[in-house]
Amino acid sequence: MNKKILFMGSSDYSLIILKNLISKYPVALVATQPDKPAGRGKKIEPALMKVLTGDLKIPVVQPKKLNDEHFWEKINAYSIELIIVAAYGKILPKKLLEYSKLGCLNVHASLLPRWRGASPIQAAILNGDEQTGVTIIKMDEGIDTGPILSMRATNLDISETSKTLSLKLAQTGSELLLDTLPDYLEGKIQAQSQGDMGATYAGLLKKEYGLLDFNQPAMDLEKKIRAYNPWPICYMDWDSTVLRIYKAEVSCEKRLQKFQRGIINNYPSIGTSTNDLILLEIQPSGKNKMDGKSFLNGVRNWKN
Repeated sequence: MNKKILFMGSSDYSLIILKNLISKYPVALVATQPDKPAGRGKKIEPALMKVLTGDLKIPVVQPKKLNDEHFWEKINAYSIELIIVAAYGKILPKKLLEYSKLGCLNVHASLLPRWRGASPIQAAILNGDEQTGVTIIKMDEGIDTGPILSMRATNLDISETSKTLSLKLAQTGSELLLDTLPDYLEGKIQAQSQGDMGATYAGLLKKEYGLLDFNQPAMDLEKKIRAYNPWPICYMDWDSTVLRIYKAEVSCEKRLQKFQRGIINNYPSIGTSTNDLILLEIQPSGKNKMDGKSFLNGVRNWKN
């Protein structure tokens, strides 16, 4: 069935789902977040979705607000019949939720009602979940509270980062969406209410959340480092600068006091409330990312 679809998304996760969607369904319009400054020079760079959808010859709109007049002109011009959302990054107003006769579907990266909200992928890693997945819901005015159309689970690897898990769930979500749409469009799916039992919430992330507190157990810190890679990236204060930490492992023993810096197996290490944390991949301020051994070769004041 050929329906005029508006796709809304703003991340790599969104892009993978869009690419798979357009292989089977005509997407009339894509909405993504406005271009933002990036990098050290804070230059305005075009959104990734904008670049790639341009290559695919799909019209793109980037409203600052979803009540923007130009945005609604575009929706009306394309006579949108179905809206599909995947990590768009803003709450949809009631007017938009009720606009299309087939409603708004959300490809959400968790097994709802667990991890409603903006950062379900990070939350699953932070909390040591052994399993997560993707849920497709028909959106309502709540935050990821709409009735469920379909769901598919996947296991988490112990080395999973937000980047690797996002890519995995995007593929799962793509496949689930294509499996769900035919029956949904033919009215064969009866949406099931989520209920609130077991519901948890994962809010917006902030850059300062990446600061590591070595009063915490090493295992919790290692999960946090994976959860916040590639953003906001965990960090610690060192030598009056910021040291970003991309990868770490928990030592099998405890040699160091909390916050004490040392060297274990030729890698920089930090004492925590439990075992020591070994820093495998880091980035000193103003330098490129490097492995911990290379870092030690260039500094003399790591130990304290």
